[in-house]
Amino acid sequence: MFDNLVESSSHKDDIARKGSFIGVTALIYGVLLLTFFVAGIYWYDNHLDQMELELTTLVAPVPVPQAPKQEQKQEEAKPQKVDQNVDVRKELIADVAESRLPPKEISAKASDVPPVRSNVTTVIGGSNSNAQAPMPAGPGSGAVTTTTAKVQIADEPPPPAATPTPPRAPISGGVLNGKAISLPKPAYPPIARAAHAAGTVVVQVLIDENGNVVSAHAVSGHPLLQGAAVGAARQAKFSPTKLSGQPVKVTGVIQYNFVSQ
Repeated sequence: MFDNLVESSSHKDDIARKGSFIGVTALIYGVLLLTFFVAGIYWYDNHLDQMELELTTLVAPVPVPQAPKQEQKQEEAKPQKVDQNVDVRKELIADVAESRLPPKEISAKASDVPPVRSNVTTVIGGSNSNAQAPMPAGPGSGAVTTTTAKVQIADEPPPPAATPTPPRAPISGGVLNGKAISLPKPAYPPIARAAHAAGTVVVQVLIDENGNVVSAHAVSGHPLLQGAAVGAARQAKFSPTKLSGQPVKVTGVIQYNFVSQ
């Protein structure tokens, strides 16, 4: 037992010596690295003035003056010299009193060109002006043609075709017993009477736009009473239901109460 204790104490001292050696070695290496690092900084500062360094300066480009754009001169139209004793019109338009020459087109907007004056010589020019001293129209000049032209008026476009209204989905009406115009009572089946069957039968119905029941099926109630209730529901009649002025289908339920007899 004492031998084991001596060996354990010796092993512990050996580990402590190794740990101390490793710690001292790491400390020495750390001091050496720190010394080299500090010495490098001092060496770099001492030799900084001996290094060849280039200074680069960024200079903005000199703006090149753009040549001024030459303005394009448009030649102005020279006014046409016309005699002062004639009328000038951009377009020859007959007066409304002149029935021999029908207009080219019918428009509700008044024309900017004044009509040709009667017994005055008129020429076509770039403006509309009247002569200060009108010269009467002579033979062969300023005559109004007497050829009648046929004016064609385009037919009015046909009215757009009526778009068919898509069918509306049936609306829910809930319990429809109080909304029926005619609600026949179902017959009590003999087999149900013999079995003393009673209770409420609920029938789901679909009513069309005219108020007629188009489909019916029982959703609850005694099985012996459902057939009679569905048959009576198919004979029921309702007033048409309208939504935004349009007749629509209605879905709902009809309740029938059977009392045991």
